[in-house]
Amino acid sequence: MTRERSPRRLRRRDRNALIAASLTALSLTASGCVVVHGEREVLPAATRAEAAKALTAFTDAYNKADKAYDSSLDAPYVTGALADIDAARLKAGHVNSPSGNPDHSPLKLTDVRITIPKKAGWPRWFVADAKGNKGGSYRWVLVFTRGDLGERWRVAYLTLMAPGTVPEFRKDEDGWAEAVPADTTQLAVRPDELSKAYASYLKSGGKTFADGRDTSKLRADRAKEAKKPGLVRQFIDEPLTHGAYAPLALRTADGGALVFFTTHHYEKQTAYTGGLVQVPNKSVQALVKGEVKQSLTMESVANEAVLDPAGSGPVRMLGRVQGLTSAQGE
Repeated sequence: MTRERSPRRLRRRDRNALIAASLTALSLTASGCVVVHGEREVLPAATRAEAAKALTAFTDAYNKADKAYDSSLDAPYVTGALADIDAARLKAGHVNSPSGNPDHSPLKLTDVRITIPKKAGWPRWFVADAKGNKGGSYRWVLVFTRGDLGERWRVAYLTLMAPGTVPEFRKDEDGWAEAVPADTTQLAVRPDELSKAYASYLKSGGKTFADGRDTSKLRADRAKEAKKPGLVRQFIDEPLTHGAYAPLALRTADGGALVFFTTHHYEKQTAYTGGLVQVPNKSVQALVKGEVKQSLTMESVANEAVLDPAGSGPVRMLGRVQGLTSAQGE
């Protein structure tokens, strides 16, 4: 038989649980420890001092890696698309110059602007844009992310934007920005569908993206290259959205969003029978596996930054960096 629980037994057990909870709370208060549930609370992703420190740490590591052509020196400070692009660049540099980068010039970032959104849950992230001493007058736009409180801040996205194109962001009275959910339907294209939409656009065209260097002109250049005599060029474009490649979106002052996303690309060059494929340059050659005879397949990753308008309208590309990650000769 099941013993019935009397009201007196229930009250005694509840009282004991309440005492235990009170003692735990008192212990936490006395020790000065406060637990904040970051997965539920809407909080700034970082303090401004913390963000500035993360930018300095990244720049220092980036310069050391570039000088030595050693990806292990900045690997702990990069992730996602930038990690793939940077590791391949440094690998190729090391193959061609094992003693280090003879043309190294330290990256210096000035006129730094840091934008930190308030959000619940992980990952937390923020955006830093600054004028760099490399790349002409372009502004370097970096997105720092981390998956939990114990992780180091890492740069997942790095794009270059022309002066005046970094949009104004919506901020509250304390200066914190607004993160936009990846699945929002309030924009012309959902952020979590932009990678797929761009890959589809490169293949078939359409009106999703505004005309420009990385949209209509890129498609026109590909069409022109495909017609070169003696050589067939094939392009495959794929979305890349998992893990550190997930899109991140920041609300702009006009109600739209600046969205960062990643895409994956292949270009295969095949020579007609009896012909040879020319490897484009030493950096590509350094990453080639196999022997290039009749074909060369180049794999690359790109990170894009776009202005996704509220409601409807074409998405405008603001910056795009594409880097070779591997190559296969046949």
